[in-house]
Amino acid sequence: MQKIKSLMTRQGLKSPPESLSDLGAIESLRVPGKEEFRELREQPSDPQAEQELINSIEQVYFSTDSFDIVKYELEVSKKVADLILEKQPAYVKELERVTSLQTGLQLAAVICTNGRRHLNIAKEGFTQASLGLLANQRKRQLLIGLLKSLRTIKTLQRTDVRLSEMLEEEDYPGAIQLCLECQKAASTFKHYSCISELNSKLQDTLEQIEEQLDVALSKICKNFDINHYTKVQQAYRLLGKTQTAMDQLHMHFTQAIHNTVFQVVLGYVELCSGNTDTKFQKLQYKDLCTHVTPDSYIPCLADLCKALWEVMLSYYRTMEWHEKHDSEDTTSASEGSNMGTEETNFDRGYIKKKLEHGLTRIWQDVQLKVKTYLLGTDLSIFKYDDFIFVLDIISRLMQVGEEFCGSKSEVLQESIRKQSVNYFKNYHRTRLDELRMFLENETWELCPVKSNFSILQLHEFKFMEQSRSPSVSPSKQPASTSSKTVTLFEQYCSDGNPFEIQANHKDEETEDVLASNGYESDEQEKSAYQEYDSDSDVPEELKRDYVDEQTGDAPVKSVSRETLKSRKKSDYSLNKVNAPILTNTTLNVIRLVGKYMQMMNILKPIAFDVIHFMSQLFDYYLYAIYTFFGRNDSLESTGLGLSSSRLRTTLNRIQESLIDMEVSADPTATLTAAEERKEKVPSPHLSHLVVLTSGDTLYGLAERVVATESLVFLAEQFEFLQPHLDAVMPAVKKPFLQQFYSQTVSTASELRKPIYWIVAGKAIDYEQMLLLMANVKWDVKEIMSQHNIYVDALLKEFEQFNRRLNEVSKRVRIPLPVSNILWEHCIRLANRTIVEGYANVKKCSNEGRALMQLDFQQFLMKLEKLTDIRPIPDKEFVETYIKAYYLTENDMERWIKEHREYSTKQLTNLVNVCLGSHINKKARQKLLAAIDDIDRPKR
Repeated sequence: MQKIKSLMTRQGLKSPPESLSDLGAIESLRVPGKEEFRELREQPSDPQAEQELINSIEQVYFSTDSFDIVKYELEVSKKVADLILEKQPAYVKELERVTSLQTGLQLAAVICTNGRRHLNIAKEGFTQASLGLLANQRKRQLLIGLLKSLRTIKTLQRTDVRLSEMLEEEDYPGAIQLCLECQKAASTFKHYSCISELNSKLQDTLEQIEEQLDVALSKICKNFDINHYTKVQQAYRLLGKTQTAMDQLHMHFTQAIHNTVFQVVLGYVELCSGNTDTKFQKLQYKDLCTHVTPDSYIPCLADLCKALWEVMLSYYRTMEWHEKHDSEDTTSASEGSNMGTEETNFDRGYIKKKLEHGLTRIWQDVQLKVKTYLLGTDLSIFKYDDFIFVLDIISRLMQVGEEFCGSKSEVLQESIRKQSVNYFKNYHRTRLDELRMFLENETWELCPVKSNFSILQLHEFKFMEQSRSPSVSPSKQPASTSSKTVTLFEQYCSDGNPFEIQANHKDEETEDVLASNGYESDEQEKSAYQEYDSDSDVPEELKRDYVDEQTGDAPVKSVSRETLKSRKKSDYSLNKVNAPILTNTTLNVIRLVGKYMQMMNILKPIAFDVIHFMSQLFDYYLYAIYTFFGRNDSLESTGLGLSSSRLRTTLNRIQESLIDMEVSADPTATLTAAEERKEKVPSPHLSHLVVLTSGDTLYGLAERVVATESLVFLAEQFEFLQPHLDAVMPAVKKPFLQQFYSQTVSTASELRKPIYWIVAGKAIDYEQMLLLMANVKWDVKEIMSQHNIYVDALLKEFEQFNRRLNEVSKRVRIPLPVSNILWEHCIRLANRTIVEGYANVKKCSNEGRALMQLDFQQFLMKLEKLTDIRPIPDKEFVETYIKAYYLTENDMERWIKEHREYSTKQLTNLVNVCLGSHINKKARQKLLAAIDDIDRPKR
């Protein structure tokens, strides 16, 4: 500081000596001494540093030898001195400012010293006492808070007891709410060491609650309870795990289906095995199903469907709950705050999609379980009523599936179709064998039924009336339900089970419908009918059994023989005009058709198979009637076309496809041939009790009428059923049905001609008439006024035929078409016999031809009094032949070519008889050649 002050006292320029003294510093830049050089030499040299030092020396010092270093340095020093003098005012000014700053600092030091003294006084007089009070107050508040915390901790320690109580009460939302509050409180006091253990315990408790909640959720799958499910959903919502709950719920439903079916089947298997061994519990469900016995199969199936219904109903009610609560949540959200709405909508959408997707998944699981059960047992050994009941249960189950998720139940349909086709083939084969047995034991007696008999009155066809006329018509339904069909889920939502009703229905109907296969009772009925003759009384019970089917009593076995004989004749008449003509066997076939249609109605996928088998029933019945009463090879030789080409084609088809013509199995036959034979039935044989050779009975006309007209009646019933069959027949198979009706059913009435032709051929003694005609002399010279005796003989035959026909009609009603065909056949045969008799004439005059006309006119006149048939069949056949005698040669040739209905013999005889009268030998040869030309294609 003194140096600074001394500098401040100087004024003006310094004296040169002073200035030169300032150059003392320059002198310090002297050359180093020897010692210093020695030290420098001892130091390690750095070439780079030395080079930098050399480079830093100004270039001027390296100039020529004439350079004056002293002078150069003096000039430099002078410049420095000038610069100092130039900056001196600024220097003085700055020095004054520093001095002022020093004064201010000294004043601040005094102020600080005074402040510290005053602060010490305040501290001693006020601060220590006041802050002590505040500190004590703060400590008091902390202790109060600590006390509250300790009380809360104490409460938290005791919450596990309350949580256990709430879980026992199934108050899951309350338990979770309490647990979450405790966890929140515990997080507040986590700085206490005791809380860490409590927090871990609460977390364990919460996990335990979730486990119990999951168990509670699983209970929903078998028995849905609204209150229970509401609590569970509220609990999951508090946990924020509604989506997880839905995922778990579907897992529980899947598990419930598996556990349910396994336990049901296991229970029946263990019950029927009578074995307490646990080996069945270790089996897979598929293997377990194979151990179900036939006796327990239907009860087990019913219980299986009942249990599965409960699962599906629970799922249905679960969806209902969510739909209801979603709408309520939407309403409340629109009225309240929008906070969290987006997340809630997302959860709601997820749950809705999950539930909708779960419908198909659950139904698929149900189908697979039932399919496994169905295929685990061979149903082909079941009785018809039992199998129909199985189909009915599965049909109801498929209805449930359609209502549940709109499924067509392809899995169930395919599995039941396989079982049905397998069962139906065996069942149908047995029925065909039984049908053959009944046909071979059938005596073709009339089965008495009411005149208003309809197949719809039979119990087997009741299902058709139910389908055509619903139990509650729309007009009778309440207005609120007239436009909506009540589903099974709506009907049994709160109580009952659709499969329980099925079981009850089966029990109620077993005695009336399903007690037998349709033949056992009919055999008894048949024997009962044979115990009284055609003129005896018919019991009302018998009519009810065949027609009304309402009593549910045992068929005929409850009707005693005394009852049969005690009825008045007025109760029933076998000759009623409108009473259908049918036999016990016909009724059996109709009943079978009804049963086949029941199966087809329940399971439409096998419609084609069923209809095909139905057609075989009709085919076999038609073939049997033809074989028993219509087969006669001589018929075709008449050339009358009694059997149409369509009928012949049908009979050939039936014989080739259905009739087993082999007497015994060929051991060398191939497997395919053996399989084909299994599908065929041996040709039936007429019962030896049926006599067709007695003239008194018109060669079994009553039996022939009953048989033929029963076939016609059966065909009429098939015609009636055609719309129903067509409705269920697959489109690609409808041509088969159309062909069956057009080629087979419609030919039933065509069997009348060949069958009744046999009667007509034997009822009149045509051979005797030919013998009588052979004794007549036809080459008379006079015109006769009296007809020949063969006409009277022929008319007597017709009168006898008429009497016998009336006798038969007392036993069996003869329909007008049958009567007309019989008379037509007899008249046609008589007329053709007359022509044949005329063709046997060797010689004939014009008068003889006139006598022929007289005889024929007498026959026609008398015949028209016996029958109402007009015109008389083949009348022109006789008259044309007689008149041809008068034709000229050219007309005769043309006539021969135009009338090919006459035999070669008849035409030849006509030409020969005309020889000598108005035809010469040359013309005769020409006409015979024309006849030969006509006959050649026939040969």
